[in-house]
Amino acid sequence: MATSRITIDVTTDENHVPVAMEWTAEDGGVNGQSASAMALSMWNPKDYAAMRMDLWTKDMSVEEMRSFVVQTMMTLADTYERATSDKDHAKAIRGFTEELAKRIGVLEG
Repeated sequence: MATSRITIDVTTDENHVPVAMEWTAEDGGVNGQSASAMALSMWNPKDYAAMRMDLWTKDMSVEEMRSFVVQTMMTLADTYERATSDKDHAKAIRGFTEELAKRIGVLEG
């Protein structure tokens, strides 16, 4: 059995607001990769509950956040499809996300 480590370093200002983030996953070949936002979700089967941590740097624009959320939702559709083989509902998630992207100006419709 092996253990892998993923490290997230968050630099904050005097008010504890993130100003920079870097992550490292040496097993995946990532070392000190810069990021402006993150959405980490974990599952606790005992409590049947999802836990999450959302962080973004204070200089991230609203337009960037809109794109980040849309891209995250699209990747969740991919994750859902890989984990469940439920292509129809993954397609529904993608359809909803595409419509949302048009509404908030991420995609031109």
